[in-house]
Amino acid sequence: MPKKRLVVFTGAGISAESGIKTFRDAGGLWEQYRIEEVATPQAWAKNKNLVLEFYNQRRKQVLEAKPNASHHFIAALQADFDVQVITQNVDDLHERAGSQHVMHLHGELMKARSTADSKLIYDLKDKGINAGDTCALGSQLRPHIVWFGEAVPQMDNANLMAGTADLFVVIGTSLNVYPAAGILNFVMPDVPKWLLDPGDFDLKMRGLKHIKKTAVNGVEDLKQELYKHL
Repeated sequence: MPKKRLVVFTGAGISAESGIKTFRDAGGLWEQYRIEEVATPQAWAKNKNLVLEFYNQRRKQVLEAKPNASHHFIAALQADFDVQVITQNVDDLHERAGSQHVMHLHGELMKARSTADSKLIYDLKDKGINAGDTCALGSQLRPHIVWFGEAVPQMDNANLMAGTADLFVVIGTSLNVYPAAGILNFVMPDVPKWLLDPGDFDLKMRGLKHIKKTAVNGVEDLKQELYKHL
C-alpha cells in the first residue's frame, strides 16, 4: 500500500529555534539593515558589494546553525509517510536533517546563480560570492534568493503539490504573506490540516487544527495527530 502524502509547509518559525533570525524579528530590519538596502533588485543595482557581503554573512550564520528537533522530526516522518517539504526559508536545515524532498519558495542561501541566465545555478558549499565571481557565461553571480519585488518561480509547483496532499501541516508561519499564504486554497477541502505555531490566529475559515506551541515544543503533539491517520 502506498504511503500517504504528507505535505509540510514551513516558515521562519521553524528556523528561529535554530537561532536564525528574520527581518520581522526587528521591526523591518534584518540584522542592522533595512530590507530595501539588501533584499531587492534595486538594492542589487545600487550597491552589489553591500548585498553580496550581507548574504555572505547570512550564509556564515546558517553554516553555524544546526537543525533542531522539528527539522529532525519532519525527516523521520519519511519512514511512514511520503513527505514533501515546501519551505519559505532559504537555509538548508531541512536537507541537513535528512529531508529528501524540499522545495524552496524563496531561493537557497547556499547557492548562487547567474545574472544572465537564471537556470545557471551553482552550489556554494561554504564559500561566499564576491564581486567579479562569474558564471559560465561571464556574468556576475548573485545570491540564489527571491528578493522582495521579484516573482516566486516555484509558487505554481508548490500549489500543485499542495493539491496532492493526503495530510497537510503548516509549521512556523503566520500564513499572512502572499503569494505563499494562498497555498491553503489548493489543499483539498477534506484533507486534515494542522498549524503548529505559538501565535494567535483566526483559523475557523481555514480548516486548520491549531497546536499552539513552538515548532520544537509541539512535535510530540503533532506526531500523535499524524499517526492517527496512518
